[in-house]
Amino acid sequence: MIGGGLARGSVIYDESISGDLSNSGLAPTALTVALGSNEVFGTTGKNANTLIVDRDYLTFAVPQGMLLAGITVLPGTQTLGPRGVSFIGMEAGPQVTVLPSATTAAGLLGWDHYDTGEIGSNILPDMGAAGLGATGFTSPLPAGTYSFWVQEASVGTVSYGFDFTVTAAPEPGSWTMLLAGLALLMLDAFRRAAMRFRTRSH
Repeated sequence: MIGGGLARGSVIYDESISGDLSNSGLAPTALTVALGSNEVFGTTGKNANTLIVDRDYLTFAVPQGMLLAGITVLPGTQTLGPRGVSFIGMEAGPQVTVLPSATTAAGLLGWDHYDTGEIGSNILPDMGAAGLGATGFTSPLPAGTYSFWVQEASVGTVSYGFDFTVTAAPEPGSWTMLLAGLALLMLDAFRRAAMRFRTRSH
């Protein structure tokens, strides 16, 4: 449960039950998201003997008429070492093509170095503003396919959880109708004020 008494969301993947998420950005584990909370739980880290990093890659499509409104760091998420070693990156499309050895974030839409201080927080806006060559974006994100890369660069193994929150997109006509309604109210208020002014002037 994330603060405010919100009901727990739907778990769409849990490595402890369904096995390891893909270790390849070119073949990420395909998941299905739905309206509301879509929780993913996994583990990541670096083997002390081999120094091999367990990277997790996943992908999903946000359906038409919906938005990716948030990515919340869930309780139970752990990190190792100083801030800056626990990483989540996002790329548009069905793959993560950016190499782990890359020295910039070019090719990613955005990224974040998350930590336990962000548990319960939506990090999607931070990801969109992260820089270092990433494209950047303004949340929420529209319908489309997105792929994610999660890794812990310090030696050891830690658990993480993210809630990918999907909401309904406003209907195209609803904003137009709202603005038109506000314009009519303002015009009516202006006319009434003008009439009062004329009445007082005579």
